[in-house]
Amino acid sequence: MTGTETVLGAPAERREGREKVTGTARYAAEYDFPGRAQAWPVPAAVARGRVTGVDPAPALDMPGVLTVLTHENAPRLGDPDDPTLALLQSPHVPHRGWFVGLVVAETLEAARAGAAAVRITYEAESHDVTLTASHPEAYVPESANGGFPAVTGHGDPDAAFDSSATRVDVEYRIPPLHNHPMEPHTSTAGWDGGRLTVHSSSQGTSAVRTELARLFELPEDRITVLAEHVGGGFGSKGTPRPDVVLAVMAARVTGRPVTVALPRRYLPAVVGHRAPTLHRLRLGADAGGRLTSLVHEVTTHTSRVKEFVEQAAVPARVMYAAPALRTLHRVARLDVPTPSWMRAPGECPGMYALESAVDELAAEAGVDPVELRIRNEPETEPDSGKPFSSRHLVECLREGARRFGWEDRDPRPRSRGAGDLLVGSGVAAATYPVLVSPCAASARALPDGGFLVRVNATDIGTGARTVCAQIAADALGVPLDRVRIEVADSDIGFAPMAGGSSGTASWGWAVHEACVRLTGRLAEHSGPLPDEGVTADADTSGTADAESPFARHAFGAHFAEVTVDTVTGEVRVARLLGVFAAGRILNARTARSQFIGGMTMGLGMALTEDSTVDPAFGDFAESDLASYHVPVHADVSAVEAHWLDEDDTHLNPMGSKGIGEIGIVGSAAAVGNAVHHATGIRFRELPLTPDRVLTALLEHGHPAGMLGT
Repeated sequence: MTGTETVLGAPAERREGREKVTGTARYAAEYDFPGRAQAWPVPAAVARGRVTGVDPAPALDMPGVLTVLTHENAPRLGDPDDPTLALLQSPHVPHRGWFVGLVVAETLEAARAGAAAVRITYEAESHDVTLTASHPEAYVPESANGGFPAVTGHGDPDAAFDSSATRVDVEYRIPPLHNHPMEPHTSTAGWDGGRLTVHSSSQGTSAVRTELARLFELPEDRITVLAEHVGGGFGSKGTPRPDVVLAVMAARVTGRPVTVALPRRYLPAVVGHRAPTLHRLRLGADAGGRLTSLVHEVTTHTSRVKEFVEQAAVPARVMYAAPALRTLHRVARLDVPTPSWMRAPGECPGMYALESAVDELAAEAGVDPVELRIRNEPETEPDSGKPFSSRHLVECLREGARRFGWEDRDPRPRSRGAGDLLVGSGVAAATYPVLVSPCAASARALPDGGFLVRVNATDIGTGARTVCAQIAADALGVPLDRVRIEVADSDIGFAPMAGGSSGTASWGWAVHEACVRLTGRLAEHSGPLPDEGVTADADTSGTADAESPFARHAFGAHFAEVTVDTVTGEVRVARLLGVFAAGRILNARTARSQFIGGMTMGLGMALTEDSTVDPAFGDFAESDLASYHVPVHADVSAVEAHWLDEDDTHLNPMGSKGIGEIGIVGSAAAVGNAVHHATGIRFRELPLTPDRVLTALLEHGHPAGMLGT
């Protein structure tokens, strides 16, 4: 893109793209400072208990090992805001994989070998890691993740359900899921006198600096956290993780820079996961398919270290007009790692269950699944009664149906086949809230005619640098190539993390305000600019976080076509199509990438991604990419992402909604609904692996290779 083309909405190339493809972009593990040491953690080998003895001698005797840190000799930390960061402070082991030691050495190989040589003895205690819907310790929490009420409702949904013409009472089960970013969680820390500098693979440097200040009892202005390049996070890097605390601790003890790069096999136990969710949905409708009752109840697990409640019933409060509605969350504290954010927490599993149940309702009512969703379109947000700032779900459904060729679909299950393959198509809706947080930014006009914009945004592969520069160029009224941007440095000022699909809205609002103020200052300035230029600052506190009278959400519609092999049970997605209403699209290229990435991740949730907690040993059986299968190129034949031109003036100065997560919401349900259409069998537990599908085909009397249309 040249500097004279339209700025906002244009498919501008990522500013850091060349650095990444040429290998010059440096990630947190690649800051090779003089004297840098490497550290490797020691995970607990019991599911619950306490450390009774530590023998570091075998490790200390190894060449290159500098020190072994355990609860017996590690620096004492201040009280963390997040209890999962109280590392090496106690002999208590709350779950398997909890770090009980750290070996620091001259090389990565020596640190790894040393960690394997440390001898630790335990007193094991009985443990419980198995979630059931009737778990005796399950309780209703005060709130779910995000501060949402655990229970909401209106009307009498039970009575309305009992008197409904069409009823669906179903249970869905989603296993634990793992983020597995391409770059594992890594930090490099170094002390210079009383000043601390950290390069961290994090989705937000402000949060990391605040927590490090608390833990190491330092003023925040003596800590600099940088995250120039981050190789993905999907929520798992949204808050500080053990790598950064251990790196800082080891650097303090050794007086040298230290890198802690967590091995991938350790990630499931220490950086969060999407908790398993058990769903019960009861949908009642009249003879025309209009909802009379909607009940969505969710049971999930959390750890004994910290309460985290996946807010999976929340989307049911947004989606459909039901005169009687109840949503409920229950959670059981188990001896498991602490769950945390994973792309579209709550909305992703919640909408899978809801949109699958809605598909079942459509079949029971004899109404086309697209039409049934349209018939249940609410006038206002069902839960709050607020008017929507914009809601174009119906348009997404209709445009998606047109592009997909939905009208040519034979609604009868098992109506299409080719040889040993059954072919089916499915639809699902999607929603994600509009979130925004206060942020600081500055803009400076330089004597050479260029502009420098500084905002502590974090680019986790989404193109944040590029889009923030586009926002600045648009507000300044200058070509994009005249704007230089600096991001991912805690010294720039406070900024929210890259998460909740709120990054661009939050950072961009502050960038826009700073540039508008700078434009005003320049209009009042006469003569050449001073050598230092002219600067304007912005802080959106009190405006970006002001209460809105509108319900603000993005919406979308997913369509999927699948083939099911009756010989092997293998499901292949031949086509995914999504149409989204997400405000103003600020960069067509990066937006399409985000939509497609989310849709593909939803495909993985539907077909390949699965994790189980071993009841005997208390750990995740699938802990690496050899056993936890994420989609690869061969799994994705054709993915199309489209969007509507949505003009919403109730959002932010750019009129944008977040797009990082709406793509995954509903994607798995569309695939699952398509598999039902292909086979006539309703699968209510993910993922739809060949063994599960083939077993069901045989149980339903469909011998391998026999199509019976």
